[in-house]
Amino acid sequence: MATGKPTKKRAAKKPSQRVSASAKKTATRSKNSRPKGRHELVVLTGLSGAGKLSALKAFEDLGYYSVDNLPLDLIPRFADLVRGSRDIRRAAIGIDVREGLIERFPAILKQVRKVIPTTVVFLEASDDVLQRRFSETRRPHPLGRNETVQKSIRAERKRIDPVRNVADILLDTSKFNVHELRAHINDQFQRDVDDRSLLISTMSFGFKNGVPTEADLVFDVRFLPNPHFVPEFRHRTGKEKPVADYVMAFPQTKEFLDRTTDMLLFLLPHYIKEGKSYLTLAFGCTGGQHRSVTIAEEIRKRLEEQKYRTKIAHRDMPRQT
Repeated sequence: MATGKPTKKRAAKKPSQRVSASAKKTATRSKNSRPKGRHELVVLTGLSGAGKLSALKAFEDLGYYSVDNLPLDLIPRFADLVRGSRDIRRAAIGIDVREGLIERFPAILKQVRKVIPTTVVFLEASDDVLQRRFSETRRPHPLGRNETVQKSIRAERKRIDPVRNVADILLDTSKFNVHELRAHINDQFQRDVDDRSLLISTMSFGFKNGVPTEADLVFDVRFLPNPHFVPEFRHRTGKEKPVADYVMAFPQTKEFLDRTTDMLLFLLPHYIKEGKSYLTLAFGCTGGQHRSVTIAEEIRKRLEEQKYRTKIAHRDMPRQT
């Protein structure tokens, strides 16, 4: 944690995830008590170089309407806009020492909390880590170029201390890389398990027209018997029941679906934990008309039964009239 007199907030929890005991308690409380459907505001702040921009991006990927460097005087107005919005339920704003008169923030926070439930997340890191990060990025400290980075870090700590004192969550990022910081934000602020943030697109396609460039995972279902060689199915598609029944009648189809579903149900929570917000599953057969269409439809159905958000696209299936 940061240097200075030890306080209850500063007690280290784990070497690789130094979150204070009180901060962890507050974080857990805010996560568990966060009501569905209500408006919510997160104020993300902290020391320069502690990872604010990466954290703000993580909030954006979780569905928060995110704004960086909002002037202090505009925060109450922004809270009013969010509170009255039908489209924005959750918002995150980033502020730092560049806003000027940062010591006014505690008073502004009291005003904002009368309008909308607000959580303040404060990011910090050790002096050595902050200095190393500025050295690696070769960026000047925001307090100016006339002083050394070390002096600027110390000056910023003193200046931003009033904000730290009103923070709900204190997060020391000294031992975090970008992915670990993102995972921590996801863990604390991701919605309930039944409210999936990942949108899964199941797509059918024909290999003869090329593999979709947007596909994250590609499955080749050309090992299944081809309805194209059944005259009555040749000009029909895998969305039609007789064709779908034909494809689904083979034992290897059921086994493929069961094994693929099990694999996806293992993978998807890990994708969500890493902050992935969109996933495309592409199922390919020769022409993209029969087998791949049936399989994409069935996988989508199975994922929807597990409460995942899905959509479907049939890239090469002939248009039905």
